Amino acid sequence: MPTFQYEAMDNTGLEIKDTVDAGSEAEAQQKIREKGFFVTKISEKTKAAKKGKGKDGKKTQPDAKKRQAQRKKGGFSLGRVKAKHLCTVTRQLSTLQDAGLPILRSLRILEGQARPGPLKNSLINVIEDIEGGATLSEAMARQPKAFDNLYVNMVKAGEAGGALEVILQRLAEFKEKAQSLKRKVQGAMIYPCAVITVATAIVTFIMVSIIPKFKKIFDDFGTKLPAMTEMLIATSDFISSYFYLIPAIPIGFMLLIKIIRKNKTGDYIVDKIFLKIPLLGKIKEKATVARTARTLGTLIASGVPILEAILIARDTAGSAVFARAFDNIYAAIREGESMAVPLKEARIVDDIVVNMVDVGEETGALDQMLYKVADVYDEEVEVLVEALVNLLEPLMVVILGLIVGFIVIALFMPLIQLLNDLS
Repeated sequence: MPTFQYEAMDNTGLEIKDTVDAGSEAEAQQKIREKGFFVTKISEKTKAAKKGKGKDGKKTQPDAKKRQAQRKKGGFSLGRVKAKHLCTVTRQLSTLQDAGLPILRSLRILEGQARPGPLKNSLINVIEDIEGGATLSEAMARQPKAFDNLYVNMVKAGEAGGALEVILQRLAEFKEKAQSLKRKVQGAMIYPCAVITVATAIVTFIMVSIIPKFKKIFDDFGTKLPAMTEMLIATSDFISSYFYLIPAIPIGFMLLIKIIRKNKTGDYIVDKIFLKIPLLGKIKEKATVARTARTLGTLIASGVPILEAILIARDTAGSAVFARAFDNIYAAIREGESMAVPLKEARIVDDIVVNMVDVGEETGALDQMLYKVADVYDEEVEVLVEALVNLLEPLMVVILGLIVGFIVIALFMPLIQLLNDLS
């Protein structure tokens, strides 16, 4: 009868390594489950490896040092955890907790199936910290590359209220909706970006390769060139001589913006200017409102104190204008005012949002009102992005048509003049 080697966990989360004799893998798994173990890995044991049992034939358990060495096979990795990976893990952790598994056992299952990288390493460290006596929120707080303040504080509130599985479910829904909106915006911008990139490459090729040949023809005939043609040739000469400026200018501009943003005042001014840009500013404004409203609603529903929730929402806003407004709201609430009054004075949201917040505070359903605000603004962002894409398509056609038309006219005008001279 074949012997199967397996790794499993008991109901306390302790890792078990043992062997079992069975006619098939399914039968082996059934026998293991009858022992009260949860199988994480199983494989048929070869003859060369049949010395896994101790002398007394009982299961062996690796000590803590050995388990730690096994976990650290993931290695060192740079970078932050990707949002979509964290979203998936949060949903899986929520499901495992809802099924009644101990948190340590749930984390070990997730760590075992995670690929080597920042997320796996963070889970390993969280497991080790919990084994060392830390709570889940304390262990997650030590892994800022994976778990931000919002995540940690919600988990902390869940631990305090004894409703961790509910909090994780809310976190999973929050992450999934944020990721869904991000994917829709990115997907909508792929086509315009691709067209602009290809158009830039084609125009650059014409300027660098085609125009110089026409310039040589014009020089050979000594024809007096029209102003349009001279402008085109001057542009071609500039691009041919300084072609490296084409990628350098946007990169340099982005670096300059980043440097300006290092300063608090500069960051505020840049955000203020961006919010004034037609359509793009509206998209950023409504997306920020949706994100901060959902963040605030999720935190309040999870039992996080209102002042702490406002500070977390401020940090996740991603806008200096909104961050300053949240600072004013925080100060006003500390003085005993309601949230609606400073929100109206900040002028960062529409009046309907202020009224919904006011009603939410009066009825004690502020979190539900904030969820509704977030849902409405998410839909408005989708509509605005679709409008932007629909606007960009004809706009790009018109601009490309003007560029091509200018090039054609500028090249053919001296040719027509040359033919007239020859005739």
